Formats: sequence, C-alpha cells, structure tokens
Amino acid sequence: MAERDITQLVKEVRTGRLSRRQAATRLLELGLGLSAVWATLDRATAVHALAAASGRGAQGTVRLLYWQAPTIINPHLAQGTKDFHASAVVLEPLISANTAGVFSAVLAAEVPSGANGGVAKDGRSVTYRLKRGVKWADGRPFTSDDVVFTYQFVSHKQSAATTYGTYDSIAKVEPIDAYTVKITFKDPTPAWYLPFAGDNGMILPRHALDAYVGSDSRSAPFNLKSFGTGPFMVESFRPGDQVTYTVNPYYRDPTKPAFSQVVIKGGGDAVSAARAVFETGDYDYAWNLQVEWPLLEQMAQGGKGALLVEPGGGVEQIYCNQTDPNKEVDGQRSSVKAAHPFLTDPKVRQGMRLAIDRATMAKELYGLTGEATANTLTIPSKLNSKNTKIVFDIAQANRLLDEAGWQRGPDGIRQKNGINLQVTYATTVNTLRQKEQQIVKDGWSKIGVGVTLQSIDAGVFFSSSPGNNDTYAHFYRDTEMFTSGPGSPFPAAYMTRFYSGDPAKDIPQKENNWSGNDVPRWVNKEYNTAYDTAVKELDAAKNDALWIKCNDLVAEAGVSIPLIDRKSVSVRSKSLDTAGNMSAFAGETHNIADWRRMG
Repeated sequence: MAERDITQLVKEVRTGRLSRRQAATRLLELGLGLSAVWATLDRATAVHALAAASGRGAQGTVRLLYWQAPTIINPHLAQGTKDFHASAVVLEPLISANTAGVFSAVLAAEVPSGANGGVAKDGRSVTYRLKRGVKWADGRPFTSDDVVFTYQFVSHKQSAATTYGTYDSIAKVEPIDAYTVKITFKDPTPAWYLPFAGDNGMILPRHALDAYVGSDSRSAPFNLKSFGTGPFMVESFRPGDQVTYTVNPYYRDPTKPAFSQVVIKGGGDAVSAARAVFETGDYDYAWNLQVEWPLLEQMAQGGKGALLVEPGGGVEQIYCNQTDPNKEVDGQRSSVKAAHPFLTDPKVRQGMRLAIDRATMAKELYGLTGEATANTLTIPSKLNSKNTKIVFDIAQANRLLDEAGWQRGPDGIRQKNGINLQVTYATTVNTLRQKEQQIVKDGWSKIGVGVTLQSIDAGVFFSSSPGNNDTYAHFYRDTEMFTSGPGSPFPAAYMTRFYSGDPAKDIPQKENNWSGNDVPRWVNKEYNTAYDTAVKELDAAKNDALWIKCNDLVAEAGVSIPLIDRKSVSVRSKSLDTAGNMSAFAGETHNIADWRRMG
C-alpha cells in the first residue's frame, strides 16, 4: 500500500467516511501486522480500529460516575480509593482476593501454596510462577523483571509510594527466570500474600517508569497516561475531572473487553451520583453511595438501576483522642506530651459508648447497607469477634460517670476539677453523616456530655498535606468519625490504627509529618504485644485468635467506638452486567474486562 493511500485511509477514518473497523480490516488484509497498523494510524484511531477488527469493543462506551474524582492513575502513588479504582482499569496484581479471603490468580499462573511449593514452610519466602504470553498495552512482554521493578519503585523511600508499608516486610525480590519470581521476607510471616495482591499489588512496567524511581516519581508521564496488562489503557485524563480509556489491543483474552471505551467522570456528591443511574440513566455505574437508606430506597424505585451491596465497606467509628487538642506543645496540638483532660478516663469513654443508639442508626439511616456493630474488625467474617455486645443503656452510662466523679453543672454539662465534659465531634460533609452526628449528640446530651459538631469537606479531612490542620491525622478535636477497614484478608495494616510499638513512628505528629497510623494516640502494651505476635504467627487458627484479641482490647478500652459495619454500596444500570465485581479486597473495577451489556 502506497504512503498516499495510507494517508487517505486515515483521512477517511477521521472524517467519518470509513469506520475504524473497516480501516483496520483493510490494513490487516493487505498484510500489515498489528505493529504496522499501530504505526500507521494515530494512537487513538489505531486502538479503536484494532479493537473493532478483533471483535472487541462491540458494545461501545460504559460510563462510570465517581463523586470523588481520580487525581492520579498510578496505584502506588494513589491518594484514595478512587485512584485505585481508576488504576485497576489498566493495571493488574499477581493475585486477588474476594470478601471471604479466597485468592485467585491474575498475572500469576496459580496461587502459591504450601502444596504446590510456592509458599515456604518456614514462612520466609514465596515463589510466584507467572502467566506466559502476557503483553503490556504497547506490545512489550510482561516478565518477572516487571515484578522486581515494582518492588524497587515502591521500596525506594524517595519515591514516596503510598503503598510502601505493604512491601516493608520484604528483604529482596529476585527473578528466578523470565516467568518465575521469588520474594524473600525479613522475618517469617503468615502474610506472604500482602505484596503484589489486590489494589496495593498492581504491577508497573519497568520500561515506562525506570527513569522515574525516587524523587521524580510524581513527574512521570505514565501517572497521567497509564497503560498496563489490563483490558484498557488511558486515552485522556483531566485530574479531578475525567478519565477516558480505550482498549488494550494486546489484552490476552481476544474476546474481551466488550466495551470499546470506559469513561470515569468525577464530581458532584453521592446523592446526585445515585440519581444519575437510578433515575436519569445518564450513567451506567455510580460508586460509593453514602446516602441514607430511605432516600436510596426511594431512588431505587426509578427503575433504571440495580443496587450492588457487599460486606466489607468498612466500619463507621468514632475515635476518642487520647491527647489534648486544645493545648499547644512544641508547635502542635494533640501532642503525645499532653494527655487529654478527660478522654483518658475509661469510664468516660465507656459511658459515651453506652449512650449511642446504634440500632436506631442502622435501621433508620442504613437499612440494607449497614449493620450495627460493636467491633472495629469485622472482615473476613472469621475475625468478627463474638465476644463483644452492642449495648444502649443511658442509665448505666450515667451511673458510670457518677462513679467517676463527674457531676452535672447548672447547665447540665458534667464537670470535675473545673473541667467540663465538652467535646468537639467532627466528620466529613455528608447528609448521612450529619444525621449520624445528631443521633450521637442526642445520646451524649442525655448523660451530660456537651457536644459541638463540626463538618469538614472530605477533600480537606482526608488530605495528606502536613500543613492542613483539619486532617483526621492531625486530630485537632476531641472525637472524630470516619469509615475504615482492612484492605486485605490480613488486617495488620488496618489494625495499626491502635498500635504504638514505636510512638515516634506510629503516632501522627509534627515530627513525622503526621504520617503515623495510630490516630487516637493510644498507647497500650498488651495490644502492642498481641499485634507483634499476630504479624509473625504462622499457625492460621492462632493467628485468627490474636487478631480477635486485638479487636476485643480496642472494644474494651473504648478508644474507638464502632457504630456501623458498612457494606460497599454502588449502583449499576439494569442493562449492565458487572460480573460480581464487588469485593472487600479488590477495587470495583478490577474485573472490568468481564463487564458487558445484557439483552
């Protein structure tokens, strides 16, 4: 085919006189291979053309609405769940897990185990065999070298990877051959599956990021123009607004994906996102519906959407600050050097817990989307402790405070030694959460605890900026409420919320840029010992028992007051089959290659 004929062909595609399918077919019929077609057509046209020629993408565009918009499409630099979901459209881990904690192979040829020789008996290493013939979206082969590189990228401290903690247990990652990789751990561990699994385990292409390891990590073009081994790759991206994806022409299953294009649109709020699927039908999918149940139930009657509900949405809980948010020490409040004037009193915390009507909260605000809970750790279900109870008892709460010497003042607020039981209670701006706050405030008022409510924009509250005093990590208030839960069947990372083995590292403070995870600033030796034992215990039954003990210690202490065991709640169009996409341990887009229209 002459150069002028190719130029004319491209022109006809761009002007609409020739379809992309027709263009690709003509080029392939003339003997041009895939790489030649890629070189001939511009990037976007080539991808659409090749997808059409292979029978992929016949169902057009699928549109997803995320009221928290993606800001980066590199999961190891992600700032939130929405960034992981945006990344999972293009990148894949070695293995993935469902809500029950059962693993499946993704880029691995099989899930390692003791039986197949993948998991070492001494807990010191795991060996993965990789799928062969897998290619990146630019046609380069995927090999063990990419797995090694992903570890190098994440573990380099100047890369400032947000997933760094997941890989901190690794001593080395070695390629045995092109399709075998061995991970050796610093110490024996039962959690061999944490690195390279799920959202935190997505594999990066060395050839795209090799020059950006370290301090240049966030300047890599890849972060905005991502591609991987998954079914799609980024075509265009406006951070904080919209991502458009197009088909990966080298995706290993020639019959997938069904869609030629994916669009993730950001903005709005949870209520408007729900309406856009349930009522107007403007979108095919809406994520994370933090909407009170009566309104959600009403919208569902619009008839265009189907609710998706899965356990593992996280526990909505109130954290009780163990440091003083009103006293400044060394240029910071909530300093470990200044104890809280009354929330360090166990009877005060227990009284406040007894005064919260969690059953009413669950029934009136959550319905099918959440259940009242006394546990901060609820998934996998085998770790959901049966030793705790949900109790709502105003009379008992008042007795506890009386016994602790807190007497009611003229205004009804309890006081002791000149200190009033007056708390600031903060959470994010969301109508559901503001109604939760009101239920809690009503209960606390009945036991003589004064309450000042605060509502903070989610973008501010969950910001990682060390100069932002309103973040949940700064905790410049007495109590705060948000949802959190394990991102893996092994809950170590999540349970560091209460771990203080090294206070200088584990407790958020100015000296570590508020990067610690022990948000309530709780220091408890018994908890630390149980945690340290759990992260090393290889016997599965003993390991489960240790995590349950950790949960029970938190519940007894009341440094966290669990409210609702939330479910992951999203909505799909009734015409869209998402192939069982909901999982507590994988992003909702992890299986988007299997999504398709019905009927």
